[in-house]
Parts: sequence; structure tokens; C-alpha cells
Amino acid sequence: CLRLRPNNSCSSHFIYNFKMKLAVIATLAAGASAFAPTAQVSRSTALNAKKVGPKLQYVPCISTDDLPAPGSATSGVAGGLAICIAVDEKGSVFALGDKCPPVNQPLSFGKVVGGTIADPVLGTQFDLKTGEVVSWCPSGLGKLIGGIFDPVGVPVYPVQAKGKSVNVQVDVNYKANFEADYWSGILDAQGKSNGKYY
Repeated sequence: CLRLRPNNSCSSHFIYNFKMKLAVIATLAAGASAFAPTAQVSRSTALNAKKVGPKLQYVPCISTDDLPAPGSATSGVAGGLAICIAVDEKGSVFALGDKCPPVNQPLSFGKVVGGTIADPVLGTQFDLKTGEVVSWCPSGLGKLIGGIFDPVGVPVYPVQAKGKSVNVQVDVNYKANFEADYWSGILDAQGKSNGKYY
């Protein structure tokens, strides 16, 4: 491309070569910097948050107007936890965790009979007072799925009516502690929770 007169094809060829060389150099620099040692910087984020102790407190869950009829249940949230509010045939109110083991469907869809609440899908019956398993996965599908898992109960919580609210006693720090472990665990699985790789 040696000519005395400037030519468009010659200058465009020069520009093309220059851009290609620049792209190659930039790629090499980026690749090299990925493996260069870096200084560890102390960071203060929620991922490094320390756990706090449990703090039991009565918090509103549902309105008394939303209490279900005797023999049924409804769901609510108290302190960030999913809660099943169940009313037995006599009108007594109970609060349990709203996740049915082994597959975590809502317990609040269950039927309340004889001091128990039955899982709506697999048929497992839980004692309303203790949360313990009375009958583990007795339905057809329940026998198939439940046979893989050990019987596990659900948590129970003290409950009280105050004014127009049904209050449930929960650990108000539970959600924050769970999330601290969750995000740390997710990032640790990627090798990044403490800024280092495995």
C-alpha cells in the first residue's frame, strides 16, 4: 500500500489493522489482570453481619376479623415467618409454622379435626398443641413421597388476641439470622463469601 497519493483503501486498511491490534492488546491485558494478585480489602456489608440472639416478641399476624371458622385454618405472617392460624372445633386458636414437611406446601390449606391439622396434599396430621406428627403421609401419594423422608413436625407458637389483632410470639431476629446464613452460604458455595476463592 505504498503510493504517493493518499488512497481511501490504504487508510482504511491502516485503521482496520490498528483497531485489531488494539483489540488484541486490550484482551491480553484483561486476561492478565484476571490472574494478577489483589490486595484483600476488608468490607463491611450485610454479608458479613454477625448473628444476633433470639428476641421473642408478640407481633400481629392477622386481624381477628380474619379468623377462620372452627375446623379450618388461614395463613398470616408474623416477624417475617409464614404462620398457619388454625381454629379447632371448640373455637381454640393455634399458631403453627405454615410449611408442611416434606415438600413445604402450606399447612393453612389443611383441615382441622380432632386436635390435629392435616396436610392438604400428603395427608400428614400434626398435633395442634405440639406440632408433632400424629400420622405421617398416609395418602397414596404421601406413602410414595413420605417413605423417602423421616417424619418431621412443624413449629408451634404461643398465640393471643389483643384488640382487633391475633398476635403470635416469634423470634423477631429469626429472619435476619436466616438471611445472614443464606447469603453467606450461597456466596460461600461460589467461593466468594470472604473474598477468597478455593
